[in-house]
Amino acid sequence: MQRLKVLLLGAAVGLGTGLPAAASSSIWYNSEGGKVRLVTSGKPDEAGRLHGVLDIALKPGWKTYWRDPGDAGVPPQLDISASTNITDATFSFPPPQRHGDGYGKWAGYDHPVSLPVTFTLSAPNQPAVIDADIFLGICETICIPVQTRLTVDPGSDPDNAEDTALVKAALATLPTPAGPDFGIKILPGDHETLIVEASFPGDPEAVDFFVAGERDYMFGAPARSEKDGKLVFTVPILDRPSTTPTDGGLYYTLTSADGAVDGLLPFP
Repeated sequence: MQRLKVLLLGAAVGLGTGLPAAASSSIWYNSEGGKVRLVTSGKPDEAGRLHGVLDIALKPGWKTYWRDPGDAGVPPQLDISASTNITDATFSFPPPQRHGDGYGKWAGYDHPVSLPVTFTLSAPNQPAVIDADIFLGICETICIPVQTRLTVDPGSDPDNAEDTALVKAALATLPTPAGPDFGIKILPGDHETLIVEASFPGDPEAVDFFVAGERDYMFGAPARSEKDGKLVFTVPILDRPSTTPTDGGLYYTLTSADGAVDGLLPFP
């Protein structure tokens, strides 16, 4: 995995800027493995949030990362500090798939994907301009960082039906909240192991569990097993903070042939 990190950091970084397109979206930025742009729904909602997507059009054979890229990848990152009337931007993630690259296993996407982004406006009734520095990794046999600045004036075409439909479709791909019949239960583990029992619809062979390492946690790929007729995932804790956090939790996604759910796990 360290070799992959060296290749990633040593690759040439594509850097570019894009002026707003004649829509509530940016121009496309082209890279070796695909292209990226920002798209918005044009108008904020009543809570002052503007919905959009980071649209990643991967070329065949290329992949990109989920929110947890493993120990040598690069998750999608978005810096909106240069924006006008935008105070925050938060990614949401469609269900990922498990991939192997010869160095280890990681979670991501091997097809074009639109990652929903929620932008928070400081003054919902005032004009806003998104001026965002984008950074993500895309991979074929090696991984290449993609870095660019994308600019969107959502008010330039606030009723663009195509952009609105793309954002709506991306939001529809997100996992639904976990529940008793489709979700996970934490089982007793130890300082170096997270163990969960999965409840799900459909074929057990189609089920996978993804947990995002944050707050100085790092996880290995889960191992599957059966216990008393239940599907169990055992996840190695590769690194952890010196003090267990007491607020929040760790994002997880549970996927099946019949859909996906997500939620928060207490810190192990």
